[in-house]
Amino acid sequence: MVYVIDAANPLGGLLQIHERVCGIQYFLEHHYGFFYILTNAPLSENNECSGGNYYLAKCSVEDIQSANWQNVILPGGDMSLQDMDIYNQHLVLSVNKNGFPMLCSVNLPINFNHKHQMEVDDLNPWYFPLPSNLCTVVPGSNHDFMSSVYRVVLSSPVMPDVIVDYDMSRQKYLIVQQEEVKGVSGNRTCLPAYDADTFRLQNEKENVLDFESERWKDFSSAYCCERKEVVSYDGVRIPLTILYAQKSWQKGQSPGVLHGYGAYGEVLEKSWCSNRLSLLDCGWVVAFVDVRGGGGDDSSWHKSGSGLNKKNSVYDFVACADYLVNEGYVHRDRVGAIGFSAGCLVVGAAINMYPDLFRAAILKVPFLDVCNTLLDPSLPLTILDYEEFGNPQIQSQFESILSYSPYDNVTCDACYPSMLVTASFNDSRVGVWEAAKWVAKVRDSTCFECSRAVILKANMTGGHFGEGGRYVQCEEMAYDYAFLMKVLGTWNNK
Repeated sequence: MVYVIDAANPLGGLLQIHERVCGIQYFLEHHYGFFYILTNAPLSENNECSGGNYYLAKCSVEDIQSANWQNVILPGGDMSLQDMDIYNQHLVLSVNKNGFPMLCSVNLPINFNHKHQMEVDDLNPWYFPLPSNLCTVVPGSNHDFMSSVYRVVLSSPVMPDVIVDYDMSRQKYLIVQQEEVKGVSGNRTCLPAYDADTFRLQNEKENVLDFESERWKDFSSAYCCERKEVVSYDGVRIPLTILYAQKSWQKGQSPGVLHGYGAYGEVLEKSWCSNRLSLLDCGWVVAFVDVRGGGGDDSSWHKSGSGLNKKNSVYDFVACADYLVNEGYVHRDRVGAIGFSAGCLVVGAAINMYPDLFRAAILKVPFLDVCNTLLDPSLPLTILDYEEFGNPQIQSQFESILSYSPYDNVTCDACYPSMLVTASFNDSRVGVWEAAKWVAKVRDSTCFECSRAVILKANMTGGHFGEGGRYVQCEEMAYDYAFLMKVLGTWNNK
């Protein structure tokens, strides 16, 4: 539930915005006597649901509890609203358009006619210039309400993190800093994918910045980043990001690893990682699949991969693994998979269903014993996870969970891939016993030769996210890469 309080009268008590309704969310921003509300509640005009997509409504402070909300921006056919930030003279909208994240600003106050439905483009927005290969957009520290500058951190698999200030009043941008990467060839500068007239920025301290200085650097000439759409079993197109080195990759011969998550509506992390370069330079393909259940164009992507629909996440993952093989990105016998936490459910279930598809798998702090975990309400996340995976105390949901739960579906006497399973003793989210039980069952149930290639690596001091410190993380990644190369080799070392 969302409450507001009058800062001028803090003793006046809390004011509830709306009664709690399952699946409905409200995000409020105050602006000079009005509330701007980002919500997926049913539209008041026709009392129909918004289809799970978010829209922006506006009302005066006095009408916050009434149904007199004026619909300002409704989601378009190819666009969905994700988030908003509000400032003295500008409204910043985070949107997803045709599967790509974008940012735009709208001048305030908004002049609109509430009798007509409006979309983002009707408000004459300024779309922030972004790189064409962009994968992640993360807002920076933007706490000054009076500022017209919006700071963003941009990153992609082939572009090191870059901090950019966007001046919304003058519709210009300034590159503040970009992470420096040494020892890598193929460094080049690139321009935004659109808005070519916004390159030159007039700074408050300088007159005019040099044209060439306002370009971000990437390594797309050395490392190729492709975005594909893979058709899943039911015809739904699944976004797949494929990364490989131009010189080292060998079509149909290279080993590869597929990352997946697909839970809680979270988008899989695909930002820049310099540690990944060593794997790419050895001829590896690194791919990221945004299966249903994770983040997508709108909330329906999450719903279609959660609860009774959880198997969609698994089938999406398998379809993308097949795509990498069939299109020649990865050799058929050199496919690996990586999952983290709830993402291990997808990887583990995929291995159970198609054990011969993968040759190696890394399961990090894995959520694998789904039925038993959700049947224990004393565990920290069990009650919350009922909304994500279902409640096994309900017969229909129990049968659904049991049908894919990795621990409960290990195939007896099958040849399983080599596996590295990591666990943390002090993990408060996923019990250390889940990894131990999985390893014990795979070793006991699968063929004798395969069972010897299942490794359990337990951290006795770390938590769910391991131990802190840069060097510890590097050591963990080096161990993971050593395991992958031991099992799958490099393209010229089978």
